[in-house]
Amino acid sequence: MKRQKRDKLNRAHAKGYQAGISGRSKENCPFQAQEPRSYWLGGWREAVEDRSLGLVKG
Repeated sequence: MKRQKRDKLNRAHAKGYQAGISGRSKENCPFQAQEPRSYWLGGWREAVEDRSLGLVKG
């Protein structure tokens, strides 16, 4: 059971990262529950930082 939960959270992080790379606003987070929302926003922040450092082009 824990593996499934971890996989969902990793997927939320990855989706947030993709949203950040593509320049979408953090207000577009599709999650309402606290934990997946936190992972999504973490991915989004990581992507925005990577874009500002020039590591990826959005």
